[in-house]
Amino acid sequence: MNKKQWYELLFENYARKYDSESFTAGTSGECDFIEKEIGWERSLRLLDVGCGTGRHAIELAKRGYSVTGIDLSESQIQRAVEKAAGQNLQITFLHHDARNLPFDNEFDVAIMLCEGGFPLMETDEMNFGILKNVTKSLKEKAKFILTTLNGLFPLYHSVEQFCASATGEGNATYRSNTYDLMTFRDHNITEVEDDEGNRKRLECNERYYVPSEITWLLKSLGYRRIDIFGARLGAFSRNDRLTTEDFEMLVIAEK
Repeated sequence: MNKKQWYELLFENYARKYDSESFTAGTSGECDFIEKEIGWERSLRLLDVGCGTGRHAIELAKRGYSVTGIDLSESQIQRAVEKAAGQNLQITFLHHDARNLPFDNEFDVAIMLCEGGFPLMETDEMNFGILKNVTKSLKEKAKFILTTLNGLFPLYHSVEQFCASATGEGNATYRSNTYDLMTFRDHNITEVEDDEGNRKRLECNERYYVPSEITWLLKSLGYRRIDIFGARLGAFSRNDRLTTEDFEMLVIAEK
């Protein structure tokens, strides 16, 4: 049996705690932006990749959209199903690996927010595999909205200090960050407490991307227009030019 990766261990038995993390606070504003981007067209089918506990999928379903959410973590999916049922919402939540999706030409829009799998994989090929599978899931004319880690940020700032300043009490903590300039990978020790109060100490590494890389990867998959902006929590906007101050970038790609 293969050894579990840090991103699999992190999300085991962490669904309730996840919902209280500070970065989950922007859901409603982020969904406002998604709605605007898709022209408030409720007939569109949406795919939420790395949906976690379903926060964006549930908010969009409440607003009348048809959403399918997928995630690698069974406990996150289970929590999403419970939350949707508690609000009488019809949402399809499925346990899938984004590197191997079963969909083909099915969705009008894909969202992949808050590092929904993409920059967490252990190789660049696996990360690209996620983009490839999401693209395969989309119809010929479609839109892909994602956020990912901005590789320009750690060149000017300490990721560890940023994470400490953005973290609330009881949230996950990040220590001993080292940013590798050859691979644009940030290696760190993440400590979290799961839903049963157990402390976990995980050796993580995440891939940061620069805009030109993302543009090239998406162009190679057939997207004809790629726009990149700074991603502000809960307040995505096409008015925010990406700078070295942005921890994440917002990418909008159109086929």
